Amino acid sequence: MKLTPKKLNSFMLFKLPSAFICGVRAKTLNNECCVVTVKHKWINQNPFKSMFWAVQGMAAELTTGAIIISKIRQSNRRFSMLVTANNATFIKKGTGKITFTCNDGQLVDRVLAKAIKTKQGQIIKMESVGKNEEGIIVSAFNFEWSVKLKEV
Repeated sequence: MKLTPKKLNSFMLFKLPSAFICGVRAKTLNNECCVVTVKHKWINQNPFKSMFWAVQGMAAELTTGAIIISKIRQSNRRFSMLVTANNATFIKKGTGKITFTCNDGQLVDRVLAKAIKTKQGQIIKMESVGKNEEGIIVSAFNFEWSVKLKEV
């Protein structure tokens, strides 16, 4: 079964309700990239009237994790996956609608293929960049994921 933005959003409603309530929504998911948006509103703001950094982090993490989940499903193999590290840079106040994009689909293909071939856990370092409605970068997140093939 193919993973779609609609299925991701349904998954969030039931498994990641805080992200759903804060307005995190998947818009695009394909073999190359994932795009997620979140709009600044009262429920997700900080005391400085901009988007709380953790809400931006939820949206950014979803872009990276969704690609990995989608690629794992396509492989017809079972993997465990876990964020092992992350960092972020904040360039501008998060207001309005922020669009996070991760374009690391080919990287995930290579790393999963290596994990299958070697039967060893692998690390994937992925980036998600958030831009406001004017196309200006608001924040950039880097996530380090560990993936390991599960023995059947």
